Amino acid sequence: MPAFPYSTTSTVTAVPPSLCLPVIEAAFPRRLHPYWPRLQERTRAWLLEKRLMSAEKVAEYADGLCYTDLMAGYYLGAPEEVLQAVADYSAWFFVWDDRHDRDIVHRRPAAWQRLEDQLHTALDAPRDHLEHEDPLIAGFADAMVRLYAFLPGTWNDRFARHFHAVIGAYGQEFRNRTGGIIPTVDEYLELRRLTFAHAIWTDLLEPSAGVELPDSVRKHAEFRRAALLSQEFAAWYNDLCSLPKEIAGDEVHNLGISLIKHEGLTLEEAVVEVRRRVEECIQEFLGAESGALRLADEIDDGTVRGKEVAAAVRACVANMRNWFSSVYWFHHESGRYMVDSWDDRSTPPYVNNEAAGDK
Repeated sequence: MPAFPYSTTSTVTAVPPSLCLPVIEAAFPRRLHPYWPRLQERTRAWLLEKRLMSAEKVAEYADGLCYTDLMAGYYLGAPEEVLQAVADYSAWFFVWDDRHDRDIVHRRPAAWQRLEDQLHTALDAPRDHLEHEDPLIAGFADAMVRLYAFLPGTWNDRFARHFHAVIGAYGQEFRNRTGGIIPTVDEYLELRRLTFAHAIWTDLLEPSAGVELPDSVRKHAEFRRAALLSQEFAAWYNDLCSLPKEIAGDEVHNLGISLIKHEGLTLEEAVVEVRRRVEECIQEFLGAESGALRLADEIDDGTVRGKEVAAAVRACVANMRNWFSSVYWFHHESGRYMVDSWDDRSTPPYVNNEAAGDK
């Protein structure tokens, strides 16, 4: 499979047979927002400006981590300023995830609790935290001020409510990992929907489409199902790809690990089962996608508002589809998952292993 048509490289991406999904490669065409080259450049500059990664690590790893590729392959049609804010927020999210991991690895519960509390506070009043001494809080505040500018306060309140839940779920994962607690499969699936931030990435479809969707759309069964399946695919495919990395790092949060611990599966059987769930997500999405597009046709009643909302629904559903290919190729191009190339399989080379916290 060739790289993006906009890419500066002509290399072919090799996908290991155990992770290859022919249906994605055949039926989910790969697309990329034309703003991507500038997006990559500006997010790299933002990471530096906000001191979220050192200059050395930005220079060596930022492009290869492909964070902007992931977002530019998802939010097609988004205005450039929206995509830039989303991409910067996404890059921040990965840095936050790495801080969370390092606080766990280095057993820094006080540092994590302080960060968790500060994030909750900054989420509700980001302008008050733009100059925070912790770059992670200041960068988060900057991203939130920008994201909150695109749609009405009702969308902002919903986004904040959803992200408060994500922060809390990260706290639960912290306690599970430091306590060596492997959640049951059902417990894991419920928590994973929060730690992967299913609702957040779905919320961000709306500013990308330029419309806050009414409850009648967001709560419609087929629209909700299509959104959920696109996110479940991403979370479970991530689990499939990151299983070697997470076993190396003594992780307890992975669908495969829960299946091994609580269902008595071997590693090989767990891989087969996670893959089965991933493939089932794809097939079920195709049905839900059709239903969500029928909803758009029903909404398009000839009125100006009907036409506007129907167009937004179609844009959101199209981007749910784009999420499949974007996530798939991200996992095979991002240095985040190239564990075999790391000097230490449990320590990603792109992180500050002694990040802010209790030393």
